Amino acid sequence: MNKKSTAGQDHFFAIIPAGGVGSRLWPLSRANAPKFLHDLTGSGQTLLQDTWDRLSPLVGNRMMVVTGDVHATTVAKHLPDLDPANLILEPSPKDSTAAIALAAAVLYKRDPEVIVGSFAADHVIKDDEKLLHAIEASIEIAATGKIVTIGIVPTEASSAFGYVKKGPAIAGTEGFEVADFIEKPNIKKAQKFAASKKYLWNAGMFIAPAKLLLDVLAKTQPKLHAGVMELAEHWDTENRTEKLHSIWPGLDKIAIDYAIAEPAAKLGLVAVVPGNFEWHDVGDFAAIAELQSQGNSNNLAVLGSAKVLSDSSSGILVSDTNRLVALIGLEDIIVVDTADALLITTKAHAQKVKAMVEALKQTGHSDLL
Repeated sequence: MNKKSTAGQDHFFAIIPAGGVGSRLWPLSRANAPKFLHDLTGSGQTLLQDTWDRLSPLVGNRMMVVTGDVHATTVAKHLPDLDPANLILEPSPKDSTAAIALAAAVLYKRDPEVIVGSFAADHVIKDDEKLLHAIEASIEIAATGKIVTIGIVPTEASSAFGYVKKGPAIAGTEGFEVADFIEKPNIKKAQKFAASKKYLWNAGMFIAPAKLLLDVLAKTQPKLHAGVMELAEHWDTENRTEKLHSIWPGLDKIAIDYAIAEPAAKLGLVAVVPGNFEWHDVGDFAAIAELQSQGNSNNLAVLGSAKVLSDSSSGILVSDTNRLVALIGLEDIIVVDTADALLITTKAHAQKVKAMVEALKQTGHSDLL
């Protein structure tokens, strides 16, 4: 981080989309307390705070957070250095395109030369320096008129992530043209991808001139583009609230991969910079258990304030209560203990928690979500 900043870096602004309930992490993650507002790593602070601290050596407080309006007070409390002018509150969830595009449009109105980078609030990254180096390399390429994604060098054949296929190298940079985006493959395809060295995990990080992002959106989703641009026009005025409540409900829900990244790749506008660092999206409790087991000699990892007695048991226990939990002879177990709900499953069945959440919705137990 001692390298002299480039013109692109001087106009760089980070966007942190902080949305999603994280239903595979129920009952810890709820609508009013989603996973980015929890400490899931044992760092002593939330994933959102970790994300802010990770990016700040490069951008200072040039960060914009997009989150639900119900989280306004909590986010402001967790991020005291966040400029209130850089907090965008969504009246309702609209998926990643609306969130990122609105942030990009607001920043573009303030600085037509701005280069934006989108970094999820709920990911875990183990080597901040390598991430920041990859961002710097991405900014240099983005400044030439590209949308750049940081692709994670696979450490295993995983079917849990989408992939980015590398094309030709971009001369004089650390990047490659993007040949294709691939949806989550089956395990056989994932094994081939990992062996070929041509594929990277799609971590959902995008760095690009805001104008380019918005120009692509205008072609692929003209109604959504028109909506966010009208909102941006009035964002820093007294008309913001009125416009937000009239325009936002009509915006389409669509992921940025489908609305911008994949169409732009077909036009030759997307590059990828390999990120050779440890990255986790902590999508379920099994992922948290694996994360906690690294360098941990104890068979049972404990997050939270529970009193625990464990005999011949392994896995993870996550708690926000003070009650005693005793485990005997249980392997790869997941126990999540909250004030109004208790989840007990195994690492092998962790992905099924989302189906349990759907069942709660269908049976009229939305108060537990």
